[in-house]
Amino acid sequence: MMKLPHFLSKKATCNSHGQDSSYFLGWQEYEKNPYHETKNPSGIIQMGLAENQLSFDLLESWLEKNPDASSLKRNGESIFRELALFQDYNGLPAFKNAMVDFLAEIRGNKVHFDTRNLVLTAGATSANETLMFCLANPGEAFLLPTPYYPGFDRDLKWRTGVEIVPIHCSSHNGFEITESALKEAYTTAQKRNLKVKGVLITNPSNPLGKTISRAELNRLVTFVEAKEIHLVSDEIYSGTVLESEDFTSVYEVLIERNLQNSSVWGRTHIVYSLSKDLGLPGFRVGAIYSNDEIVVSTATKMSSFGLISSQTQYLLSEMLSDKKFTSQYLTENQKRLKNRHGLLVEGLQNAGIDCLKSNAGLFCWVDMRHLLSSKTFEGEMELWKKIMYQVGLNISPGASCHCSEPGWFRLCFANMSEDTLHLAMDRLKSFVESMNNDKRPVRSSRRRSLTRWVSKLSSSYKTESER
Repeated sequence: MMKLPHFLSKKATCNSHGQDSSYFLGWQEYEKNPYHETKNPSGIIQMGLAENQLSFDLLESWLEKNPDASSLKRNGESIFRELALFQDYNGLPAFKNAMVDFLAEIRGNKVHFDTRNLVLTAGATSANETLMFCLANPGEAFLLPTPYYPGFDRDLKWRTGVEIVPIHCSSHNGFEITESALKEAYTTAQKRNLKVKGVLITNPSNPLGKTISRAELNRLVTFVEAKEIHLVSDEIYSGTVLESEDFTSVYEVLIERNLQNSSVWGRTHIVYSLSKDLGLPGFRVGAIYSNDEIVVSTATKMSSFGLISSQTQYLLSEMLSDKKFTSQYLTENQKRLKNRHGLLVEGLQNAGIDCLKSNAGLFCWVDMRHLLSSKTFEGEMELWKKIMYQVGLNISPGASCHCSEPGWFRLCFANMSEDTLHLAMDRLKSFVESMNNDKRPVRSSRRRSLTRWVSKLSSSYKTESER
């Protein structure tokens, strides 16, 4: 088909979506040759996808015990017509009530939420973009601590025209958000003639896999208060922590500082989704919580471009209203996450690889700097390709997360079976051992054996990917 780009919009022909990032390219390579225990045992194992598949059985068990919810019935009577005709973009009242209660439960009921300040969106992607439309004009900027979720280049910038200015964080202090880093990012934006409208954080952090400390949150609140700018806290992983007490919401800090009647209270906004904590990304359930009436009103109007289906809202309102279930789910899910996290860390240690100390999320931030052929991002890409094609693991390079130090990678652990995780760690250990052997003088017979092993593995992947 003939392509006529001059007949299309600039948006259709620009290359600012971020789809060419190694983060997304890794997914594409995985899809060409996906691992399967029996059908494709030499395929690529997906460790670049932050999905929680550890607690599906708990959700399925609840559905079996509550058939009316999925059958669109109330007290045994069909409400199909009622739901099929519902199209109010304010959302089902029952679902909004259940959501604010669930948000409070995750936070140990230290923070309470009002349904009037809650806006429903089709996932956190939509929530973050909607907030950008509400808070900033094209060409204005938000500051983001690095490393950050690669999808933000799409979610925050692509359609809104908002710029991202990185807050460069360093491994020497565990990638802590420091006052000097905040000031440096703000100055950088000014030098680029960009008006800074706010700071956006993920808490717990993606990709670091750790919660933001109270000290950092206080530092952020003080900064945005002084600069009179917004603070957006993406708390999509707030229930995905290894211990309940690990997570502190930004609103908890505001309340502790008695800032409920201050201007910063209205300039602090939370983004949430059920994609991670309940493992329901396909349901496309997200939310914005804001104390600014204009933001809530505008975001609600904009939500008409991406509504949550009424049957999804009804089903989840029934599930989240079951307090016994939500309490048991959060407790058991944390237990399973902690166990799986421990298996990954142990597997990495057995392979001679360390990772950042973490307490949340579906991934670990892994230090492979000692495996780089050169301490550059070119060296990082070279290592990433070897791990992809020779080892058969799709992991996310630090460069895709805008990390300022080459050699860090994000590895996910909750989207696969325990056996698959063990296999992934065995593959990685063999690869590291082979690299270590290459660095030492070895007899020619051993070298030939190693070469044959790598060649055979690479050939296997190539053959599978061509099917």
